[in-house]
Amino acid sequence: MSETTAARRGPSLVRRLAAPVAAAALLAGVAGVWASGVAYSAPAAGTRSAAGFGDCPALPEGVDPARWRCEVHTAAPKLTMGEVSLPLAPITMTHAEGPLPDGTNGQVWGAMHSAPTAVPGGLTGTPAGEHAPGLGLAIRPEYGGRSDFYTGGLSLRFRLLSPLLPRGCAIGASEPVDFRVKRSGPSKWVSQDPPVIEFSAYDDTFTAPAPEHCGPLTGPLGRRLGLPAATGNLMSYDASYTFKTYDQLI
Repeated sequence: MSETTAARRGPSLVRRLAAPVAAAALLAGVAGVWASGVAYSAPAAGTRSAAGFGDCPALPEGVDPARWRCEVHTAAPKLTMGEVSLPLAPITMTHAEGPLPDGTNGQVWGAMHSAPTAVPGGLTGTPAGEHAPGLGLAIRPEYGGRSDFYTGGLSLRFRLLSPLLPRGCAIGASEPVDFRVKRSGPSKWVSQDPPVIEFSAYDDTFTAPAPEHCGPLTGPLGRRLGLPAATGNLMSYDASYTFKTYDQLI
């Protein structure tokens, strides 16, 4: 699957963008960040977490801190969604898990941190979108409000960022994208003290919705990205995580 849409779609979208681009001259201070080689460069490769345990959530009432642990996951995702395929900047997720007073498994979400990644071809999917100030496009994953680390469930929204797009523009804005992640193979213990475990995972079954809340560019942007897309989507990643029990944190 190509990283950008086919070139034949470019002229139509460029025409649609003509008026907004004229107005974008007023946004020169913002659009300047989209100069080639500057916008949203991905962090250096690697999945080891440097976030520490500052995002560990409070525990439920009545649980044993020694039997609950805070886990910090760092992943380097690769995303294919519609007609765009690219490596995303690393994400860090923190959550707590352990037995509830009734003996069932419990978990509490902590936080997610991510950074934008530039989409090749920008808004137009053409060289103009790649290099012209104001026509750049970036994508940033955000927590969608649902997670189940026992089963591999996770929901995400994908914020779409550009000087020509409103702040609310996103894939999964009204209903986040649900992932059911599967392990690609066995986990590997890299270190015992501190504990560091590496693994790989993927999901190729999720449905990718169309962009929403993107103003007059909502329709053209959906066509440029090839969304919605019911099939052909893939998220895969190499990840590592570390953990501490809550009695150690206290």
